[in-house]
Amino acid sequence: MNGPHDIDDVIGNRYRVNSFIGEGGMQYVYQAADLVLDRLVALKTPKEGSAEKRFHRSAIVAARVNHPNVAKTLDYIYTEERPYLVEELVHGQDLKDALLTDANYLDPFLVAKIAHHFAKGLAASHHANVIHRDLKPTNVMITGGFNILELKITDFGIAKMAEEEIADAASKDITNSTSATVVGALPYMAPEAIETPRDISLKADIWSMGAMLYELLTGQKPFGAGLKAVRLISEGKFFPFPDFVTTNPQFRHLAKELISLIKQCLSVDPVDRPSADQVVATCETLCYPVSEREFGNIKDIRFDKWGFITQPNKQDTFYHVNSVYGKKPIIGSRVMYSKYPGSGADRALPVVKLK
Repeated sequence: MNGPHDIDDVIGNRYRVNSFIGEGGMQYVYQAADLVLDRLVALKTPKEGSAEKRFHRSAIVAARVNHPNVAKTLDYIYTEERPYLVEELVHGQDLKDALLTDANYLDPFLVAKIAHHFAKGLAASHHANVIHRDLKPTNVMITGGFNILELKITDFGIAKMAEEEIADAASKDITNSTSATVVGALPYMAPEAIETPRDISLKADIWSMGAMLYELLTGQKPFGAGLKAVRLISEGKFFPFPDFVTTNPQFRHLAKELISLIKQCLSVDPVDRPSADQVVATCETLCYPVSEREFGNIKDIRFDKWGFITQPNKQDTFYHVNSVYGKKPIIGSRVMYSKYPGSGADRALPVVKLK
């Protein structure tokens, strides 16, 4: 076990630790059993040195938000040793582990679906006047893998703490010794979050969402990673979108709509960025399929134009290169795809080569 607890430790005479889930720059996270209501929960506690007053204050703020696309705050307790935030347990992985571990990038259909749910959760928090401040892939939870059965924004409860640390780092200038919290958040931070982190608006979250959508669609961070990104962020000079995003006519129309949305979100002036409600409204006009995703391997390629995808104990699925988003697969490549009934064999669209 990591952190201050072992399996079967009971916190506050109510929450029994079942396992260690992980840790971030600010906190330890455990899966625990609620002995009163007989349910599983996520139990979070700050690391040594984290200010307990800020942890408590931020938990109160997080409890204001109630939406299916936001992990629900359930309880807050304080023992003699430390405070604990009790949160809805999401049975999945964070966006980075769930999607970007196996895929370099996602097709526009999936990105549009993610954007829609992401924006709805963010709108709910903004209606409660809650700024997340620390949005990044590890703070968005996904269930169902590439099928994205649920998407929930999490860690509102430590957002204020992260802001404090970011502000401290900014006041001393960002250096190579800056904490993991700041370095991990940096690629998704709005210019004002770097320059005046104690004075930011709801629109800082919109920038972060735009940066994450850019990464999902292209496979690269819009301003790069590391400390060199600071200047590009301040100037709003994101890297050009790769050609493959719009080259294929099967995806071009939706990809261009997503690019337009992302560019708006990455406007340097917060006034020029859309509100979360406006992003939701835009996503409601997007046409994207939500068909189940499957996994297989390229069985063959004929005339460099078409071939079949194979799965164990299933009929082969026909695909055409025009159905591929991004890099073309080769024989043996593992791919993700949706399939639809066809004459003689089911047909795949889209097809995305996996790592």
